[in-house]
Parts: sequence; C-alpha cells; structure tokens
Amino acid sequence: MATPDVVLLTKADCHLCTEARAAVERVTTSLGLEWKEQSIDGDPQLRDRFAEEIPVVLVDGVQRDFWKIDEQRLTRTLKKALEG
Repeated sequence: MATPDVVLLTKADCHLCTEARAAVERVTTSLGLEWKEQSIDGDPQLRDRFAEEIPVVLVDGVQRDFWKIDEQRLTRTLKKALEG
C-alpha cells in the first residue's frame, strides 16, 4: 500500500491557513496518515507559483485544493492514493 505525501503550503498571517491546518489534521488523522506543512515565505519559486492560492494542499506533489480545504474531497483523494 502506497503512503501519499501530503503537504500543506502556508504563509505567515494567513487566517485561511489556520482553518486548513485543522482540516488536513482531521482528515489525515482519520486515515492514519502523516502530513507536513511548508511555508512559501522563504521560497521564491513557491511564493511566485502559489501566492494567490494559499493555503494549498498537495498530494504526491499534485495540487488538490486551495483556499478552503474540502475535507470530503481530500478524504476521497487520499483513500484513492492509499489503494493505488
């Protein structure tokens, strides 16, 4: 069984990031998965690419959601990745 790589991209002073952290934590905990957070503040390439879409959830390097994280969609995506 493959373990999906879940990354939440955030930036400082981001109220949506607080909500996204909680959503990603709920979903990954329910599936027994780990996730990591990465700030775009110190990475010019990430900042240029994602500045207007933060927070962003990446699963295995693919953007899956941004701004408001849809927990049901993330759950489906992760379950599918686990099956893969």
